[in-house]
Amino acid sequence: MQAVRARIKAAALAAGRDPGNIALLAVSKTFSASDVRAAIAAGQREFGENYLQEAMQKMEALSAPSPVWHFIGPIQSNKTRAIAERFDWVHSVARENIARRLAEARPAGRDPLNICLQVNLSQEQSKSGVAAEAVRSLAEAVRVLPRLRLRGLMAIPEFGGDMTLQCQRFASLRLLLEQLNAAGFGLDTLSMGMSQDLEAAVMEGATIVRIGTAVFGERMQA
Repeated sequence: MQAVRARIKAAALAAGRDPGNIALLAVSKTFSASDVRAAIAAGQREFGENYLQEAMQKMEALSAPSPVWHFIGPIQSNKTRAIAERFDWVHSVARENIARRLAEARPAGRDPLNICLQVNLSQEQSKSGVAAEAVRSLAEAVRVLPRLRLRGLMAIPEFGGDMTLQCQRFASLRLLLEQLNAAGFGLDTLSMGMSQDLEAAVMEGATIVRIGTAVFGERMQA
């Protein structure tokens, strides 16, 4: 955990940024509740999950102190109610109908559900996400929905091992966010960067980096 935080700090300082403006999201999918509990004891509070049933089991086991839970995986329509009821953030909204279902299911007594739109930067068939040219239209639809708060954009670009290329991909997401903000959206979140490319993401403005392996070790099979 401390090694990851040191990487984030070094990358931020190299980019002339305040490390305090970059949140570490520990991706705990396939790791146990005891692994999450150990991370909490080490000072980590925000955790990302891809699989609803697995996440709900951890939530029951870790009710106090309650972490901040982020849903970061593909969203099935029949899972939207439970996601809206149990999570604080959803990073993977790519369709208007999913956003509407989340809004309808979000309990009125809770804070608005924080939403990031997932963008498919590399146009990979195997990845979820809205095309870059459709982001503005989806953002317009989501920002007016009740009980949701549109916060920003998320992407999982193809990793090529080339720092310059990876920076270009992350820069394209930042530019999309800047375009939306120029149109008055007031977004504040860029969820991008993982264990292998967090330095490139921080260089290009990431405000949340999603780190699994570098925090918890090699991932168990789902």
